[in-house]
Amino acid sequence: MRVITGSAGGRRLLELEGLETRPTTDRVKEGVFSALQFDIEGRRVLDLFAGTGQMGIECLSRGAAFAVFVDQRRDAFEVVKKNLALTNLQDRAQVICGNARDFVARTSEGFDLVFLDPPYASGLLEEMLGRITAPGFDILHPYGIIVAEHPADRRLAVPAGYRLRKTYRYGKIAVTLFRREGNE
Repeated sequence: MRVITGSAGGRRLLELEGLETRPTTDRVKEGVFSALQFDIEGRRVLDLFAGTGQMGIECLSRGAAFAVFVDQRRDAFEVVKKNLALTNLQDRAQVICGNARDFVARTSEGFDLVFLDPPYASGLLEEMLGRITAPGFDILHPYGIIVAEHPADRRLAVPAGYRLRKTYRYGKIAVTLFRREGNE
């Protein structure tokens, strides 16, 4: 697993041991960043269920202004910190060892891009999508994007106030992008 391009392009990232974390495959990551290439620079990023931090690190490498990484596993928290140090991107990042629900409930920060990739069997995808987009509580800036990775056989409902940008399929994996509407 390595950073595709940008200031840390080509750098290898540390991975987590065991099968608890399902890293985004290189094919999926390349597809996602091809779709997002003009939506990253200068943006604030939230990488929920960060795992190794590869999605947020890729954004920072491509010029994102700041990224927050959240994972409740202590080993994931440590790997994200090490990967940020390996890529020399730690000065534009915050790593939180904690529950994604609690973080979303308490944060007063706004983001332009949110990566949402909870364990598939946990049931957290729809719950967290609902929390992130709840009316009056939305943590995304106008025109912000949610990137949700999920099994290809699962369709996600479009949250109120959002538009389905596109769903990309990669075998058994799908990535759905939702864009928040503006404040017209």
